[in-house]
Amino acid sequence: MRPASHAAPGGPGPGLPGGGARARHRTALAALLLPLLGAVLLLASAAPAQAAGYRYWSFWRGAEGGSWTYQQQGPSVAVPPDGAVDGWRFALSPDGGQDAAKPRTAGSFAEICADTPAQEGRKRVAVVLDFGTAEDAGSAAGSSASGSSTSGSSAVGSSAVGSSAASVPEQRTACAAVAPRATSAEVLATVAPPLRYDTNGLLCAIAGYPKAGCGDQVGAAGAAQPAAGSADQSTGSGPDVGLIAGGALVAVLAGGAVWQARRRRHP
Repeated sequence: MRPASHAAPGGPGPGLPGGGARARHRTALAALLLPLLGAVLLLASAAPAQAAGYRYWSFWRGAEGGSWTYQQQGPSVAVPPDGAVDGWRFALSPDGGQDAAKPRTAGSFAEICADTPAQEGRKRVAVVLDFGTAEDAGSAAGSSASGSSTSGSSAVGSSAVGSSAASVPEQRTACAAVAPRATSAEVLATVAPPLRYDTNGLLCAIAGYPKAGCGDQVGAAGAAQPAAGSADQSTGSGPDVGLIAGGALVAVLAGGAVWQARRRRHP
């Protein structure tokens, strides 16, 4: 009696010529696809890294015990009560609010406003200014950005402090005596002029710091990137790595499909 075959129905048994041909076909297909897949992975790994964050002034409100709470309202809208502490920190921070860098100095209203007597019809607000570190400053030094406006007692270009590593101002505090309905922006303009805003009303500089830039996006390597909508589009002139990788993947799939079709027509 002939022994039973273990081959799949319709397929050649072990050692028959058809099995060797299929093995060679699979080897040829692998030899075609592996280099192309390697090229796709190489292109994908060359894609630019995500932004490390943004360089900007974040706004905080002092809480009990010297802690800080991120302000959801902008300074032109927020109205601090008498006895409040406004905190400001310039830093390279993620665009996430609560994850931004906080002022490194604890805000104590009693200590900051100890030498500012209470006045009838005025409120007192303590202000903490943290200009950040040399790493936060990066390469933002330069002249004032175009399209920005200045409020305060002097022009940005004349007395502003540069933001190079050698000229990062020291942290400081101040106490403002202002009208009861004064906003945090008005409080800040009282104690730390000049202020600089961009055309959208975003606060760019406090006490003239930094001289240039406004919420600049910073790459993983620390280099500032042009803001969205900026006229400088030089960084987008090169080939799109994502498109190249996608095209290579399409070529891989198309090549595999053609090979399979030919193999079916010519077994």
